[in-house]
Amino acid sequence: MSKRSHNDFRSGRERYRLVEFVQMVIALNSDPYYRLHIMSMETVGTHVSKWGEGPIWFENKLFYVDIEGHTVCSFDPETGEEMGCAVGERVGFVLPRKAGGFVIGGDSGISFLNTETGTKTHIVDPEPDKKPANRFNDAKCDPSGRIWAGTISTVKKEGDAALYCLNSNLELSLKYPNVTNSNGLCWTRDKSKFYYIDTPSKKIRVFDFDDNCGEISNEAIAIDTSDIEGSPDGMTIDENDNIWVAFCRGGCVKCFNPQTGDVLETLELPVSGVTSCVFGGENFDTLYITTGQFANLDEELAGRVFATKPGVRGLPTVAYVG
Repeated sequence: MSKRSHNDFRSGRERYRLVEFVQMVIALNSDPYYRLHIMSMETVGTHVSKWGEGPIWFENKLFYVDIEGHTVCSFDPETGEEMGCAVGERVGFVLPRKAGGFVIGGDSGISFLNTETGTKTHIVDPEPDKKPANRFNDAKCDPSGRIWAGTISTVKKEGDAALYCLNSNLELSLKYPNVTNSNGLCWTRDKSKFYYIDTPSKKIRVFDFDDNCGEISNEAIAIDTSDIEGSPDGMTIDENDNIWVAFCRGGCVKCFNPQTGDVLETLELPVSGVTSCVFGGENFDTLYITTGQFANLDEELAGRVFATKPGVRGLPTVAYVG
């Protein structure tokens, strides 16, 4: 990984300026009245992604991908140190591996990655006949450490992508076919429910989840976001099993109660391309939000990582067990 020093980070903060803006967010209580939050939002680090995505929190650092920049990025909030590992292809996700190193997915399929040397070791590619239109996109590990990773049709061919699962023996299986842009996914704390986004559908699906065998069943629509500006992209889940969803071209992250469909909180950002989010920090109480740049929009802070404390905690990132 290439490395940026603490001093570079400080000068970078001065160069780009550490942006803080006060945001008034209205969130529903259990009663019919509204409560007003005054929340601080700031940019962190200096890296400007072409298209930032897939944030995870692991070993006290934030990791994420710059898809179009072909880079796996990291940021240490304690020291300000940033690092980048060029992977030579569009990269849709990065996940930690329990045995050491990372797993990435992108144009060439799924691979192990040694971030110290930049070495990739190929594992599998289920869609070799769909290049260059299809690549891997968002992914996460389920509670038992299997990787759930989906593909995207970058030419928007409806139903030409899919969601897969990589088990501990490096065996890949198809879990949900006929999607177009496989995106956000997460599990409840009790491991009983799985939430999933195929972005163009504008729906957040929920499945019963069997953690013993890694199977999903009883598909239903938890939330229909058709009336919300933008499209649902990446998401994460908090300690209360509420889901936080980034809305690309909507300029916000929304928190939903998936049991009722109610919007509990809306975090507005000063950029349109809001892509994903994850809870991190020592107490998992900081929400890190990735963003990307649209070529037709002039947005000073597009491509930056933002951070805020929304008043709840998230859950730790699960590492791959294979």
